[in-house]
Amino acid sequence: MEKMALTFQNSSFFTTTTLPKTSSSPLFFSKRNKRFALPLSSSKSLLRFATRNIKPIKCSISEVTEPKTEKKKLMRREDVRNIAIVAHVDHGKTTLVDAMLRQTKVFRDNQFVQERIMDSNDLERERGITILSKNTSVTYKDAKINIIDTPGHSDFGGEVERILNMVEGILLVVDSVEGPMPQTRFVLKKALEFGHAVVVVVNKIDRPSARPDFVVNSTFELFIELNATDEQCDFQVIYASGIKGKAGLSPEDLADDLGPLFESIIRCIPGPRIDKDGSLQMLVTSTEFEGHKGRIAIGRLEAGVLEKGMEVKVCTSEDSCRYARVSELYVYEKFIRVPAERVEAGDICAVCGISDIQIGETIADKLTGKPLPSIKVEEPTVKMSFSINTSPFVGREGKYVTSRNLRDRLYRELERNLAMKVEDGETADTFVVSGRGTLHITILIENMRREGFEFMVGPPKVINKKVNDKVLEPYEIATVEVPEVHMGAVVELLGKRRGQMFDMQGVGSEGTTLLKYKIPTRGLLGLRNAILTASRGTAILNTVFECYGPWAGDMSTRDLGSLVAFEDGTSTSYAIASSQERGHMFIGPGAEVYKGQIIGIHQRAGDLSLNVCKKKAATNIRSNKEQSVILDTPLDYSLDDCIEYIQEDELVEVTPQSIRMCKNPKLAKKGR
Repeated sequence: MEKMALTFQNSSFFTTTTLPKTSSSPLFFSKRNKRFALPLSSSKSLLRFATRNIKPIKCSISEVTEPKTEKKKLMRREDVRNIAIVAHVDHGKTTLVDAMLRQTKVFRDNQFVQERIMDSNDLERERGITILSKNTSVTYKDAKINIIDTPGHSDFGGEVERILNMVEGILLVVDSVEGPMPQTRFVLKKALEFGHAVVVVVNKIDRPSARPDFVVNSTFELFIELNATDEQCDFQVIYASGIKGKAGLSPEDLADDLGPLFESIIRCIPGPRIDKDGSLQMLVTSTEFEGHKGRIAIGRLEAGVLEKGMEVKVCTSEDSCRYARVSELYVYEKFIRVPAERVEAGDICAVCGISDIQIGETIADKLTGKPLPSIKVEEPTVKMSFSINTSPFVGREGKYVTSRNLRDRLYRELERNLAMKVEDGETADTFVVSGRGTLHITILIENMRREGFEFMVGPPKVINKKVNDKVLEPYEIATVEVPEVHMGAVVELLGKRRGQMFDMQGVGSEGTTLLKYKIPTRGLLGLRNAILTASRGTAILNTVFECYGPWAGDMSTRDLGSLVAFEDGTSTSYAIASSQERGHMFIGPGAEVYKGQIIGIHQRAGDLSLNVCKKKAATNIRSNKEQSVILDTPLDYSLDDCIEYIQEDELVEVTPQSIRMCKNPKLAKKGR
């Protein structure tokens, strides 16, 4: 009996149906788990199709359309794969990289390897997040796989945008319960704009409430929303448990190792497209600094060959070029940088010897080299003012306290932090730092503090735009995961901050609700602590920048005032015992304070000055009973908490050992 095969080529169809030529039964096809029927009433009314060879669905990468501008001499290098691992925060990127390194024998069997080996920075290990993107490489079946681990927070989106210039494909890691989150959308949007291949890894598949079908469908819908091509929508899905080091093509059938993941990388991610015989070109996408080597430029070699000791041209634009010499050359092998005599196009390498190299510049052939397009990142949305420390305790703990030290350090940060901007303020000792979010700037403050700097920072402010005489402010998409019992309090809080809910759905089997809001960035300042208080510490808040929109109007972000120290001195338990009736204290007995320092949260609106240095009057009258003083435990605010707390007329004093808040002497209002 003759048979006819129908294959729907649209990316959203996955079913191939074979039926007898004389059949009169309806033809069923499926679209994302939904069945539809096409009636075939008789042989005369059979659907007619053009005779052609039907190709099976392949990886999106194998059929990526070639850019029309590329010349025929470009070739594909098959022994190298350059990939970035991107995901929302806490979806398991770094843990997955750990497993990939272990299984490709990067470490000895008896070697002690700490957890999350890629998070090498002290601050990263303390906070449990990735802040800087990092390179490593593994070898699988004679192919070298360069892996770049990226940050998950939207505040560090500039890191992700930079490294996407170095890779041909990405591993999009998605949690098996949460599914695509705001940062997933951001990084995927950028990758699709570059035309990169995508392999979707549904991670944490061993979680009890895992729902892989929902996650894959949600990810597919996200591809459609972001206008992905049909080829990109035919993505390969791998189910994995990063912590157990297992992966498979179906959630029920995981292999004993990550073999299916490595196979998908080799098969679905293309090798770099290079111009092997062309003139040298390398775009610098990252820089590092080492004491004995100086500045190190990292990037992917686009064309030609780079050799140790080679004379090169460093270009910013066509007109702006200078000459330099490559003193040392390194490639990434396993977990370390290995010296190399020469590097061919397509590989990621590190170059030493160019002391003034900047991110976005091109290392090119000395005679015929031309610059590559520079890296573009999105504009910052939040700014904060940095100034020298003017408190009475200045110079006690810090090593660098002058405005010159502060200025040099801030402008030095711009060399590697592309998403940040620094401008001179209204006075000579004030600087305005702009970044992607409060966390982005807070990480800089924490690093400077650990380096021995002493300074003051003002409250975060949003960066508005003016278009056609209308003020526009940044809006973000906020997703809040909260138990149903606390949902009312959270909804009320977001409503006060001009948030507009556009989606609400249940998540998993734990009685948790996922709320999605479009909210002004102003409304997010100080929201994290407030939302944790409203939900008794159970809510999870994630945000990502969406767009600029109309000014949403005035809003109040803090209802309570501050308790302010009345005079300089040392706090006493006698004075604090009476002061704590006025609100929550930040200090305990024996702490040194100065006039204008914020020592607590007032229980009402408006500020209140208190004397916490008052001592009990000494008399010669004996009391019949000893009075025991019971003091409340003072609030322990971190740097992030302090920056969230302060308002327009307040400052945070940052020193290597202490974090204090005070009233801004220039804007001080009269206390009650």
